[in-house]
Amino acid sequence: MAVVLVPNADRALARPHRRVLSAAAAILTLATVSAVTLLDIQPPAPRDAGAPADAFSAERAFTHVSAIGARTHVAGSTANDQVRDHITGALRGLGLDASVQDAVGSGAGADWTEERSDEGRSRHSGPGARASGASANQQSPEAGQLSGGEGGSTFARVRNVVALLPGTASTGRLFLVAHYDSVQTGPGGNDDGAGVGTILEVARALAAGPRPRNDIVFVLTDAEEACLCGAAAFAGGHPLAAGGGVVLNLEARGSTGPVIMFETSKRNAALVGVYGRAAPHPVGTSFAVEVYRLLPNDTDFTAFLDKGFTGLNSAYIDGGAVYHTPLDTPAAMNRASLQHHGDNALGLAREFGATDLSTLDAGGDATYFPVPGTLIRYPGWLTWPLAALAVAAVVALAWLARRRGLTTWPRVAGGFGLALIPIAAGPVAAQLLWAAITAVRPGYAAVLDPYRPLWFRLAVVTLAAAVLMTWYAFLRRRLGPGSLAIGGLGWLAVIGAALAAVTPGGAYLATLPCLAGALAGLAALAFPRAAVLLLTLGSTVAVLILVPTVALLFPALGMATGGAAALFAILLGLAALPVLDLLWPEAGGQLGMPAARARRRAMYPPLAATLAALVLAGAGLRVDRFDATHPIPTHLMYALDAGTGQARWLSEESTVQDWTARYVSSSATVDGDFPALGTDPLRTGPAPTATLPAPALEVLSATTAGAERTLRLRLRPQRPVRMVALHVDAATATVVSARVAGQPAPVGREGERWSFGLVFHAPPPEGVDVDLVLRPSSAAPVRFRVMDGSDGLTTLPGYVPRPPGVGVAGSHTSDLLAVATTLPL
Repeated sequence: MAVVLVPNADRALARPHRRVLSAAAAILTLATVSAVTLLDIQPPAPRDAGAPADAFSAERAFTHVSAIGARTHVAGSTANDQVRDHITGALRGLGLDASVQDAVGSGAGADWTEERSDEGRSRHSGPGARASGASANQQSPEAGQLSGGEGGSTFARVRNVVALLPGTASTGRLFLVAHYDSVQTGPGGNDDGAGVGTILEVARALAAGPRPRNDIVFVLTDAEEACLCGAAAFAGGHPLAAGGGVVLNLEARGSTGPVIMFETSKRNAALVGVYGRAAPHPVGTSFAVEVYRLLPNDTDFTAFLDKGFTGLNSAYIDGGAVYHTPLDTPAAMNRASLQHHGDNALGLAREFGATDLSTLDAGGDATYFPVPGTLIRYPGWLTWPLAALAVAAVVALAWLARRRGLTTWPRVAGGFGLALIPIAAGPVAAQLLWAAITAVRPGYAAVLDPYRPLWFRLAVVTLAAAVLMTWYAFLRRRLGPGSLAIGGLGWLAVIGAALAAVTPGGAYLATLPCLAGALAGLAALAFPRAAVLLLTLGSTVAVLILVPTVALLFPALGMATGGAAALFAILLGLAALPVLDLLWPEAGGQLGMPAARARRRAMYPPLAATLAALVLAGAGLRVDRFDATHPIPTHLMYALDAGTGQARWLSEESTVQDWTARYVSSSATVDGDFPALGTDPLRTGPAPTATLPAPALEVLSATTAGAERTLRLRLRPQRPVRMVALHVDAATATVVSARVAGQPAPVGREGERWSFGLVFHAPPPEGVDVDLVLRPSSAAPVRFRVMDGSDGLTTLPGYVPRPPGVGVAGSHTSDLLAVATTLPL
């Protein structure tokens, strides 16, 4: 009978005498640390109305949320006026002088679709990112945004609510910011009823206590959902905004979860220092900030950054299935998340209110991340020294392991090269799993995240573990546990150096686990009797850093990009390989154990993990079903050319849902007829013609000077609408300059279809004045394309209401009714 021997080169970094007991103790320790870490980032218990007057109470704040999120209140609507009246009344009831800034806000120069602008940002996409690789109809944070077209611009009439709590000896101003308008598809109970309710309760708590040193300004902005125009109007034109200051922007992109501080201004070290010591429940990472800076996403915070303000941007982002949908009601809100928002906002307001803001500066960005009880932070300049130290520690570990006869240089090289397999295979397996789940339930292609995603998230993590364990089981006997552990740490060192170069704030994710693991390995070789303890301590560092990262990536990116979470789960596994090795028999097997039996036993852990992943995925499909209370999102628009009488149904869905299929059957671009809808292909189908008027375009004045003609036009809607649009056909005229409602607007570039384009949200009934200086191409009339947009399709001929179980997608163009025509002048 063949037996397996135990050559020196196959030895692991830890070889305890009582292997089973050591394995149980080590795994239990890491599991306990994981649980404590996850519990630490959960939101605190909500406080009732009996909380002290100087404390934040989620129940008191929720009374405001209930009033704000009672119904849909898009910018310019009567419902939005009522929300504004509630806010001003609440602030004046606190003795604050609340005023309304009535202005026109501009998003000039931006393309307000999901496409990037020249600056590389789409100007508004909420605190979460569109998942790379997601299907086109999976609702991104800002799907369906109306566009001014190529070279176009977006404006809105805004009415911001502003109140000042004067400081006793102000060194600067702190601005607490949230938007009070909602999307047209939902009441905005969370987005951003949570932010507004939080600010009103924070204002009450501050007004009830001693006056702060610094001025505190409460800014509740309008038309954030349309174009960030309220924030732009305040930051660029309100007297209180002169001189800048520190901004705390409060958002929500979901209905639950911890409040994450996901964005900062640059040179954030001092800001992060205040956040770390003043926020009672700090949840934020420098990695999130680095990633967000690279993504085409924005909130009101961007409008302030563009004007030189500093500050922090926070939101809770789990429960994304309700985002921008009719389900975003106050009842959907987790009040613990509201309490988290309030505790942190109040703590930060008091700290910034007492700090000398004139000295609040730092030489660079900080690296930071949460651990139970605190926020670890250190200067960004340490990033490269730590990365270099991690590389040196791995090299030293390989050298010492070779000296002790545990490996050879060829085996170390083999372990390093082959460790790339799970790093690549883990994310791929996660993406394939979600593709299979979506094939079984196609409706998942239309959601940012499932309604009940927990089982699917656990399935991805377990599948990543299965991939890692399978790889380890096949190679463990061939290369040895020590070689594979060193190879895995080598990849962590390489990834840490790569992150240091690309996203320095994220380098800690690989560098610190690598450094801790390598140092623990060196100590284990020096003190073999304490090897298990030392290696467990080293792995604990990886658990503290990477477990929260994996947990927070799921709601941030959605299940369609579960591969990102799987990648960091694999890195966690590589960092903990010396401890995970205890799940297997000794590398050489036990004396008297047949080799075949040893190989079978080696496959038990990966087979168990694979089975668990399949069971969890099946449980997710069983638990998370579409029904009347969890409807499948669908997207539909109606577009009418009033000049030709042609009408069509349009949809952004790439995978057409059953209900939508009755309306659309082909694909086409519509930017030639409806430029405000963007250039991406849409699903389309013929529709009955409704009798609806297009906007009117009136010439108020016209003068000619040489080859240039100056026009003052008034674009006036002929029915109740939430937006109007105007585009100039570049084939008939080149627009030299433009002003909209008195504000400068960009013009198109040479070679573009439209030489000028604008979208104006919440237009006044009397219309919008537009001043153009243009150069006609010939004596023929200049062609203007005008369009308006209202919400609701129920009165249209041929429309069949959605049945139970079919809902509205969270898109800015869901149920849009657009009417356009061409007017030659």
